[in-house]
Amino acid sequence: MAQMTIYVKEAVNEQPIQTLETILSQMDGIERALVDIEDGEVKITYDETQLAQEKIKTRIEQHGLHVLE
Repeated sequence: MAQMTIYVKEAVNEQPIQTLETILSQMDGIERALVDIEDGEVKITYDETQLAQEKIKTRIEQHGLHVLE
């Protein structure tokens, strides 16, 4: 399992966090995702043989959320 940390600009409010959690839970290969509501930090544990970091970021952005590095 690999880990990545990203920041999602909108992940400080309840509705965008729910959207983000739904997106991530529907992706095969994601083990877990923890969202820090204080600053929008998202720690994702995923199977790197199934998913690439870029695919995760792209999926999040396709739903109108903004990924900050």
